[in-house]
This record gives sequence, structure tokens and C-alpha cells, in this order.
Amino acid sequence: MKKASAVFATLIMLGAAGLAFARQESGSSNAKMTGWVVDEKCGARVANEHGSDCAKKCVQGGQPVVFVDDKDQSVLKVANQDALKSHAGEHVAVSGSVEKGTLTVQNVSAASK
Repeated sequence: MKKASAVFATLIMLGAAGLAFARQESGSSNAKMTGWVVDEKCGARVANEHGSDCAKKCVQGGQPVVFVDDKDQSVLKVANQDALKSHAGEHVAVSGSVEKGTLTVQNVSAASK
């Protein structure tokens, strides 16, 4: 009986962990990622140290910022533009929520090298 209870408790914990992971992927909880802050027009093309100047110029010229995730090079729109505008052309670590391809930034810092 104790063995069955232990197996059941383990299954419950694994299920809860799976739900938490699925919730993070869908964007209803905090996401933490690293990537580049670039302009919407050029996107992933300039998401590197060589595109930094281009991204800065375009953002200063009025282009909205986007976030390019290091993991899969996906381009996310940014809901709260002011949170990342001053980081245009930079490699950063962000935390926030992602919903329907749009990132809402809660915290931003320089990405570790």
C-alpha cells in the first residue's frame, strides 16, 4: 500500500510539473530568455553584434523594437516598447510574459557572455 501511495504521489508531482511547463510555454506565466533587441523592419537579420548600429538607427528613426530569441530566432513583438527601446542593438536577458507572439517585458538586463 505504501509503495502504491508513493507511486501515485510521484505521478501527481510529475503531472503538476508538466502543467507548469506547459503554462510557461503558452505564456501565462513568466518566461525568461536571452536574445537581441532589434527593429521590426530588419528583425532577425540584424540580431547579432554586427547589426547593432543598424538596429539603433532604425529604432531612433521610429521603427518599433522587437525581441529575437536566441533559442530559435523567433521574433516577438514587444507590448511595452519603452521597456526595450533604450536597449536597441543589445544582447539582453529578459523576463516577462509571452502571449500570441507578443512579449510583455517585466525585467531586462545585459545578457551574460
